[in-house]
Amino acid sequence: MEIKCIITDDEPVARKGIRQYIEKIEFLTLVEECEDALQLNSVLKSVQPDLLFLDIEMPHLTGLDFLANLTNPPRVIIISAHAEYALTGYELNVVDYLLKPVSFQRFLKAVNKVHAAMEVESSSGKEEYIFVKSNKQLRKIFIRDILFIESLENYIVIHTPESKDIVNMRLKSISNSLPVSLFLQVHRSFIINISHIKAVEYHQVIVGNHKIPIARALQEKVYSVIVNNKLI
Repeated sequence: MEIKCIITDDEPVARKGIRQYIEKIEFLTLVEECEDALQLNSVLKSVQPDLLFLDIEMPHLTGLDFLANLTNPPRVIIISAHAEYALTGYELNVVDYLLKPVSFQRFLKAVNKVHAAMEVESSSGKEEYIFVKSNKQLRKIFIRDILFIESLENYIVIHTPESKDIVNMRLKSISNSLPVSLFLQVHRSFIINISHIKAVEYHQVIVGNHKIPIARALQEKVYSVIVNNKLI
């Protein structure tokens, strides 16, 4: 998936830094750079980006004032030296708010959130499914119906609300067939469907009527994804 983006910042050094980060990430394509919100306003008349990297303190018009008056804005990641505007930014539904100087790790985390959201959006309305060999049959299982997948040595058990299918397959193999925006490994023996989560406790997650353990080494990642809705 290609994500077309625009940088808007009045500082040439800041634009250069973000440009270099973009060049390192294969799914990002830089289509334009702007020095201020007025220039961005002109560019948006002819260019339709998927993502804006937007500074706040700029001449003539702040990034937030521009965003507040923009009809049907693309996804926005604020990049600013001013932490005090973060609440206003999130009220305007920005994807993330990055404080300068921005590390590459933090930048990557933000754009991965955009990529995951766009994957979900592009697949909405499609009935995705997989076929697995279970009980001498090729079984069709809709992705949306999978609650979680459990590993039992050389086998896995695919749990849905209506069935449990035992498949001669390793957990790692089936994980490659699942959308990363929906499925999360919480333990070496369990992959869960995030959309079926009912509750989270310190050491386990409740999916449907099942309590799935969370590995200690994965607790921080699991909480970040589930509770804070931040894909790592």
